[in-house]
Amino acid sequence: MSKNLKVPQHLAWHETLELHEVVATASHFLAEFKMQLANVQNPTLRGLYMETIRSLEQNTRDLLPFYEKAPIPMMHNDSVETFSPAPTGVNLNAFYGRKLLIFSKNTVRNYAVALTETATPSLREIFQKHLQKAIELHAKSFNFMLERNYYPAYHLDQLLAEDLKNAKAALSLRR
Repeated sequence: MSKNLKVPQHLAWHETLELHEVVATASHFLAEFKMQLANVQNPTLRGLYMETIRSLEQNTRDLLPFYEKAPIPMMHNDSVETFSPAPTGVNLNAFYGRKLLIFSKNTVRNYAVALTETATPSLREIFQKHLQKAIELHAKSFNFMLERNYYPAYHLDQLLAEDLKNAKAALSLRR
């Protein structure tokens, strides 16, 4: 990097959005793994769940301070705590809707990548059909979340505040 280049003290917009994607996904799965842990009976699998939970907890804690550097004036108040409400539990409709949204987004990505690697025309046709269905499911999932104000996609400040709330709720769940 050039010595004369002035680097802003805030995150770039695109990296803020990537931060949102990573924290939102990690928080969701952290809460889900914690809620499922009591049902995992196999000791080896339970150990893997615990390792995953510890890793997601640490990753989330490592990333949360970067929200203070988001390019949104409201995120730069004295404390992000004043902007982000304290966790009050998990809204299960929002939780399950977010799970479906994450699943559908990952399915779209998986089929899109699979299409780039497909040489057999009949398989390509099936992948394209499945991709279209996955896109439709994503749209329905997104609209479900948007209509109920579970995913404020057009308000980055609210989106990041929701990330913080969900991350704190996931971190506060007992193992």
